[in-house]
Amino acid sequence: MAGSITHVAATAIMTTLLCSLAPAAEPIVVAADGSGQFTSVQAALDSIPKPNAERRVILIKPGIYKELIKLGKDLPLITFRGGDEDPSKTVLTYDLYASRKVDGKEVGTSGSASTRIDGADFIAENITFENSAGEVGQAVALRITGDRGVYRNCRFLGWQDTLYPNGGRQYFVDSHIEGRVDFIFGRSTAVFERCEIVSKNGGYVTAASTSADQKFGYVFLDCNLISPDKTPAYLGRPWRPDAAVAFIRCKLGEHIHPDGWNNWGKVENEKTARYVEYGNAGPGADRSRRVAWSKMLTDEEAKAYTIQNVLGGDDQWDPTNNIRPSSR
Repeated sequence: MAGSITHVAATAIMTTLLCSLAPAAEPIVVAADGSGQFTSVQAALDSIPKPNAERRVILIKPGIYKELIKLGKDLPLITFRGGDEDPSKTVLTYDLYASRKVDGKEVGTSGSASTRIDGADFIAENITFENSAGEVGQAVALRITGDRGVYRNCRFLGWQDTLYPNGGRQYFVDSHIEGRVDFIFGRSTAVFERCEIVSKNGGYVTAASTSADQKFGYVFLDCNLISPDKTPAYLGRPWRPDAAVAFIRCKLGEHIHPDGWNNWGKVENEKTARYVEYGNAGPGADRSRRVAWSKMLTDEEAKAYTIQNVLGGDDQWDPTNNIRPSSR
């Protein structure tokens, strides 16, 4: 029995070594002008054998790709990489909205997503995710349920319900997110690091639906909150009673409402929502008129809000170790 176990272990080690030495698959090239292997992102995804078991890079050349994109659970380890360092050059867009009817039935909030990512270990860089429907109610640019997602140097554009991280753990870094009402919403545990958060015509930045058993919800680290029109906007309101949102060392513009937070018309939410701030600066960081049920973290409490502690989980995931798609 002991010899058999040793043999199995040795075989596993050898397989791991061989896989690590194997050359990475060539990128799949998507180009709107026909110069790539595919002219649509969805066609490129459909070409990958399922279930996928290796990192596959889809290189998307600059252009506007108006299409509904769905990456299923059977496609983990996929990278979307824009063909230009400027994410505004590579745009994935569509214009569905919640009340629009398809085959006689309203698509709903989730059904309005221009792009949907259900596969784990997804990476995107230099990409714009957009819903171009305009200010017509809920219209999602990107919906995410897959675990361990990394979004680097991306743009997320919409009005209401722009970005919908609604499962697993997500890491957004050096990215731009804009919208009006609840434009970052859902139940993921997510870190936003060095992101630009743009409020358009007031509204609410977040609408987290964190569950009671999640220690962290949405954590904003060193972000910049701005508004071109300076219409008052709230940092968040609880979509679910235990919503958890933290703004740490962020610059809060003058558009941030002095109250900071809103209870969504339900006084009972004030007992359960977990809204915290620490070390913020700017005119919107003044807490003298903040709602009493939000909290300023102590120095000791703030130490828990690190990327590794928030996102690590049982597998000790650290997205900062593999932020470049080519390194995984």
